Amino acid sequence: MDQLHGTTHRTMAYINLYGVLGALEELCRLDGEAQALIAGKAFSIGFQVAGGPCAALCFDQGACTLTDGAAGCDIRLAFASPEKFNGMIDGTATPIPTKGFTRLKLLTKTFVPLTDILTRYLRASEADLRDPVFFEKSTTLMFYTIAAALSQIGNHDKIGRASASYIPDGTVCLRIQGGPAAAIGVRGHILRTVKRPPEHPAATMEFGSMAIARDLFEGKRNSLACIGVGEVRVEGMMLMLDNLNRILDRVGLYLA
Repeated sequence: MDQLHGTTHRTMAYINLYGVLGALEELCRLDGEAQALIAGKAFSIGFQVAGGPCAALCFDQGACTLTDGAAGCDIRLAFASPEKFNGMIDGTATPIPTKGFTRLKLLTKTFVPLTDILTRYLRASEADLRDPVFFEKSTTLMFYTIAAALSQIGNHDKIGRASASYIPDGTVCLRIQGGPAAAIGVRGHILRTVKRPPEHPAATMEFGSMAIARDLFEGKRNSLACIGVGEVRVEGMMLMLDNLNRILDRVGLYLA
């Protein structure tokens, strides 16, 4: 069993690909330095993890998109196990491309600097967070990372799957008031995150402000207490929200 402190390497690999690297989509939209790195470039990087996820980051027209599958990528990075892929994300392992040797400069001069910028936002220092513009961008990127992680935990983590088994079909809207929103769609107890608000959600969880959301994400506030005083608003099908909240409790184990 590939468990580590109550988490699994396989689930972590899905979170790292769809949640952490997936946040590059928003980073390239929000951050000027990231936009400059990809300006005028068109290329794709595929990540193929044995026994785990397979997806590609596509950069084109100044935008980044994460898509399922790695076929046809300009650069392909293959990993023998989820642990090896997680090692790349942690900076403890260096992947060897199985395709795209002639384009390695895109990895070292574009992709790595992008991930460095992303790390600065997701692992922000107290000094950086004093800047309100940085704080908002950092919290937005954290929100989307967590929204994506919710689905991966619900689909791949043993405890998360147990909670997902009680969620009926429908869509939950997660959002920060005046800020980002995402949809968690459920079909046949399989979760899928879409980084835009749903038109007709069956349930909604709304954080009252960026500051409240940040405190909850960092474990500084209790979600039930925030709901009790109206700092987090919930409405709609409570069965969906209760079980989604149980999955949310697992996010901190993986992203701590």
